[in-house]
Amino acid sequence: MKHLSYADKTAFVDDETADVMLEYAGLLAAEHSGDTVSLRAIGQDGNEVEATFVLNMATNIVAESTNSDIEPPANPVVVEYMPEKIAMIRNPPPARAIEDPDLTTGSLGFGDEP
Repeated sequence: MKHLSYADKTAFVDDETADVMLEYAGLLAAEHSGDTVSLRAIGQDGNEVEATFVLNMATNIVAESTNSDIEPPANPVVVEYMPEKIAMIRNPPPARAIEDPDLTTGSLGFGDEP
């Protein structure tokens, strides 16, 4: 389990969630991009919480190890989502040709006069 510090809040999450979140936050910062990520954690008061993090180039987040015996909630959806986004940023899909005939023939758009 790891202890996440973000702004003036603290949350306890499983190691996998903390590790991928820091990797994703670092990549978003390097790309001058951002995202929001919601996950389940143990809050400062010991209760299970849902925390939403804004990740961008101004994000200050720290993950520290802890020796607590508390079992943090799992975050399988978030742990799947962030690596997928990381892969898309690192290896974007190739561009594809536009196949809409109206776009390629220069037809009139909304508000254009004939």
